[in-house]
Amino acid sequence: MDIIVCLKQTFDTETVIWLNEKGEINDKDVKLIINPYDEFALEEALRVKEKLGGEVTVVSLGGVRTQEALRAALALGADKAMLINCENLTELDEMMAAKILARAINALPFDMIFTGRMAIDSGGAQMAMRLAEEFDLPAVSGITKIELEGRTAVVQHETDEGLETVEVLLPAVFSAQKGLNEPRYPVMAGILKAKKKPLDIIAAEELAAGLPLQSGMKVRGYVAPESRLPGRVLNGSAAEMTAELVRLLREEAKVV
Repeated sequence: MDIIVCLKQTFDTETVIWLNEKGEINDKDVKLIINPYDEFALEEALRVKEKLGGEVTVVSLGGVRTQEALRAALALGADKAMLINCENLTELDEMMAAKILARAINALPFDMIFTGRMAIDSGGAQMAMRLAEEFDLPAVSGITKIELEGRTAVVQHETDEGLETVEVLLPAVFSAQKGLNEPRYPVMAGILKAKKKPLDIIAAEELAAGLPLQSGMKVRGYVAPESRLPGRVLNGSAAEMTAELVRLLREEAKVV
């Protein structure tokens, strides 16, 4: 069973994000990690490989530092990695990113494609569906359980009405939701092996040749959220504090 895992490198969830003098997000000296939802995707791919055999290839579209995330995935058990270096391409939206990723994946054998449900930085939750559209494949988003029966995948996923179980024929695309599994931690043997595993780097411009590189969405700017006001301690009896709280909500917060 050959599996492709598309992962993204994102800011650590505990990183303090600030803007530079141009109003751009500062990405210098910040800790970067594998997108948390993509960790569930990678873990499920590794479990399928361990059960059925085959190879897991991780693919990422990003800058040079994205090699850190790919090496981490190799240390966890992936067999190969591919970085599509897009540092010279700016303002790629998810449509263009999917088209470039699809061209890279098209050269690889695969039975399944896994992604995370969404990236925690953009929150777009589009990549799995866009890749499925590029390959004209069935897709299931936000999966919380998957069982393989030959070339059929029985999948449980979240909907607005609750959990739904569907069957799809492989090859297919799946996006992983929290609860699908518990991602593993790297071990020293895996970290040492990762250094010898293949990590190919391809310029995104090569894959984008012939594509209309005109993003449908452009970020016009970023604005930092307003600082929270300090808390206020109310004193007095219960009745006095209640009356003061109501006054504050009505006159200052204007929510009553």
